[in-house]
Order: sequence, then structure tokens, then C-alpha cells
Amino acid sequence: MHNFHKLGPDRVMDLVERVMDVRVEPVCRPLTSYINRVYEVLLENGEAVVIKFYRPGRWSLEALDEEHEFVFDLKDADVPVVAPLLDQHGDSLFEESENLWCAIYPRRRGRPFEDLDDAGWQELGRTLARVHLAGDECVPENRMIWHPEEASQVHLDFILDHVESDPDFCDRYEDAAGELLDAISPLFDESIYTRIHGDMHSANLMRRPGTQGIFLIDFDDMAFGPPVQDLWMLLPDVVDNSQRELQHLLHGYHQLREFDYESLRWVEPLRAMRFIHFSAWCAQQQADSARQRDPEFGNAAWWNRELASLCDQRERIRDTLGI
Repeated sequence: MHNFHKLGPDRVMDLVERVMDVRVEPVCRPLTSYINRVYEVLLENGEAVVIKFYRPGRWSLEALDEEHEFVFDLKDADVPVVAPLLDQHGDSLFEESENLWCAIYPRRRGRPFEDLDDAGWQELGRTLARVHLAGDECVPENRMIWHPEEASQVHLDFILDHVESDPDFCDRYEDAAGELLDAISPLFDESIYTRIHGDMHSANLMRRPGTQGIFLIDFDDMAFGPPVQDLWMLLPDVVDNSQRELQHLLHGYHQLREFDYESLRWVEPLRAMRFIHFSAWCAQQQADSARQRDPEFGNAAWWNRELASLCDQRERIRDTLGI
């Protein structure tokens, strides 16, 4: 972590020159990233690259390899993604210093993919189907399994180990989350799992200026999970209030790949899992002493709001699914 927190422009530009065997201009701009360190570097020829340093300890080298393997599989299948650049040896991961790994990407400009018409939702459905068709080609061995008893339990354990609150709160949060996970776990059938993006929200879908095409970015949370996980976060509201969008999304998806419509029952359980995932992510930021902390972030009032949201979601699941 010491090398990660001490990254600076000189080290970043030196690495780009060494790996890519190019000259760079003295321009190195930090880009927004809440977990990794990301920089834009201007090359001498006027082009630019984006270099991402992975936060040490979050993923193993084998897990990072599987992320890149998935992105290259998507590129080979003509799915519009931004794949990492290769060096002269065909490598896409580079060790800047001990246990500090990074990847270099071509810079791609784009705008968020939003305000879709019916045709746009169908196009998006076809794109996601192509992602999952490529995902079907193999099973990752080192990525998160997006199941309540796997991913959510890991996130819950992290929260309970790191939350700075009183023991009574920890007991109440553990009881609420544990009851929820026990209730939803029997719903999930891992037989339909595939490699998924894992964090498919509108900010990770971009449209290129001057074209109608879209491209996908940021596979950092790539996982082995249900395809519906890559669909539900794109909806503007809960399923009952997003029927038009969902209908066209699934119409496009079904043109290329079968979809298990029974898995739509998982949307609210997946939303609950997302709540726990988000709280764990926030706890991770709090545990990282080098991060700038929001004065309200992580205090008792903040965590009580998270607990209330989790309990409300538990009630929604009970009302909609009867479990």
C-alpha cells in the first residue's frame, strides 16, 4: 500500500515510457477513481493513454488476469469494449513495484449512455447478450461468485470487521443482513451463471461522439453470476415501473441469447445484495487511511440509515416474493 499511496506523475510517466517504449509529454492528469489510481498521460505523438493502478490486496494477480481474459474475449467477439494495450511480449499487466500492478488503455472519449428510446434499449439488450455469450466460454476460478452465500457473506464479514460503531448496532446489522441472506439464498440457481460485467450501470456505458455505437468500460468488478445482474441496474426504476424499458431490453437480448425470465424474481434480492456491497465498499474506503473522509461518512447516523434501507428492502422482498 505504501507504493500505491506514494504514486506521483514522475513514476507514472516513467512506467508508460518503459512499458510502451514511447516518449511522453510532461502531462499526467489524475482521473476520478474511488478504489484504484487512474491517470491520463499524453504521448509525444499527441495521442493519450489511461493507466490504471490496481489497489493492492483487492484482487489477486490471477483474478486480474481473468478480468483481462474476459475483456479480450469480448474484443475477439467484436463486443465494443476498451481493451488494455499489450507490450512487445504480449503482456497486459505490469508490475510497477512489488505487488503494485497496472494496465494501460487507449483513451476513448464518450458520453454517458442515457435517455434511450425503444430502439436504444433493444440495442443495449443485444450488446449485453453478446457480453454473456462470450462469458459462457469459460468459468473463472478466482473471481467473486455473485451469490448471497458467497459475495454478500464476504461483504457482510468485512462490514462487521471494520465498522466503527457500537456493538449493539453491529448485532442489529448482522441479524438483519443474516435474515435477509438466509431468505434469498434458496432462490439462486447457479446453473445459469456466466461471466458478467458485475457493475453494469449507466456510467459504465458510453456513447462515442458522432456515432450511434456504445462501448463498455470498467470490468473491475467482473464476476461469475446471473445475467440478470447486468440488466437490472440499468432500469430507471423498480421492475413494475420499468416495464417498457425492460420489454425492449429483453426483446433485444432474446434475439441473440436465451434469457431465464424466472430470474427476474431475483431483482429485488440482487438490490439487497447491492446495499450490502455498497456498505462494504464504503467501509473499505473508511479503512483506507489515505482516503479523504466525508465528516458524516461512517458515523452512527450514517450506518443507521444503511441499516434502515436494508430493513426496508427486506420488507419489499417479503411483500413481493412472499419470503
